[in-house]
Amino acid sequence: MKMFISVFLLLASVGALAGRAEAQVIVIANQSVKSDAVSKNDLREVFLGNSTNLKDGSRVKPVLLKEGAIHAEFLSNVMGKSPTGFMVAWRGVVMSGQSTMPKAFDSETAMVDYVSHTAGAVGYIGKATPHGGVKVIDVH
Repeated sequence: MKMFISVFLLLASVGALAGRAEAQVIVIANQSVKSDAVSKNDLREVFLGNSTNLKDGSRVKPVLLKEGAIHAEFLSNVMGKSPTGFMVAWRGVVMSGQSTMPKAFDSETAMVDYVSHTAGAVGYIGKATPHGGVKVIDVH
């Protein structure tokens, strides 16, 4: 019985930490974007190159991080894709001539700077990254 309780507590702790990890990524946008909230589905459409507008009519341009934990977390939790699956999806869009690959950044700081100065830009960063000059978009 003690073993069962120990295993249960360990799994509950891991689940709680995983839940906290999901909340570490925030979506940011240039101040020109009207929306304060967006659905995961609408965000997926934008970040997969299938749409250039949000429901409010704001024209947006997705921007990406090149790699890292925040990038992987965004792809997994918001996009529902692995980094490889995401790149495969984009290759199809690019090869079909529907769009070009979004601009990608080496750092979250560079992304914040770009988003703050580029009308319609939408990206993602870690919650702890300073993000003055951009608005945070609630994803539901």
